[in-house]
Amino acid sequence: MPEQSSVHYYLTWAKERIDEMDAALSSLEVKAGQATADSKVKAEQLIADLKARRDEFQTALKAQAEAGEAAWARARADLEPQWNGFEAQVRSYFESAGQHIEQQQAAFKDIAAAQAKAWREAADKFQDAAKHVAAAGRADMDAALKQMKSDASEAEARLEKLKQAGSNSWSVLSAALTQSRKAFDEANQAAWRSLKDSAPKI
Repeated sequence: MPEQSSVHYYLTWAKERIDEMDAALSSLEVKAGQATADSKVKAEQLIADLKARRDEFQTALKAQAEAGEAAWARARADLEPQWNGFEAQVRSYFESAGQHIEQQQAAFKDIAAAQAKAWREAADKFQDAAKHVAAAGRADMDAALKQMKSDASEAEARLEKLKQAGSNSWSVLSAALTQSRKAFDEANQAAWRSLKDSAPKI
């Protein structure tokens, strides 16, 4: 169980990134279909580039599917720059297309929704795994789950506030997504660490 709980953290981390990539791509594809001819060509090229980045990320992830904790830690170090490249390309697009506020808002809403979904799924998965641990470790795991859900609610409220504001620049929106993602990673890691620490030592 300890090794498995560490792997769950990495799987959740990777799935959250892929869900965000898919949300960004989906949002961009919708708007590309509504663009003028010149901007449509640029948008389609961007989408093709982003899909290639996402596919490369997924391929690397699938190669790790059965790996242990040490291999996942190395894989995450390799995947992080790929994620950063994807995110930088989206940021660059929105910063250069500053006049398309509605497109930025649509992408932000879709990505924020993907993050919120990742929080809920991670909490559910952790709660499921925690059911199989002895009562002695339950208090720590219950506290970790409660903290994860609390952090999720706070992050969702901050993102919702920005959605309602509707006129922020992409750099402001992107910073909020980054902050939420960081909080998610920390809460996810703390939860799975508590499960690992609660597992009986053999």
